[in-house]
Amino acid sequence: MANESIGMIECKGLVALMEACDAALKSADVKMVGWEKIGSGLVTAIFSGNVAAVNAAVEAGADAAGQVGEVIAVQVIPRPHDDLKKLGSWLG
Repeated sequence: MANESIGMIECKGLVALMEACDAALKSADVKMVGWEKIGSGLVTAIFSGNVAAVNAAVEAGADAAGQVGEVIAVQVIPRPHDDLKKLGSWLG
């Protein structure tokens, strides 16, 4: 995960999340490394790549999701600590 950042988009509903993921992946050179069902209709997608690409992807994804549904939260973590791998298998 060295020099990679992670970005997350959380939406209410799978349709909004799929729209977010499509826009995010088309807008920048990022990888979708996973997604999680949070509960109560909330779902989160996780992307990785360089900081600028992840920022662009998360912004484009959140904008697209907001057109069809509700975006709950977005977050970009530049250079996350290696211990974050313990939180999910999707971090590598």
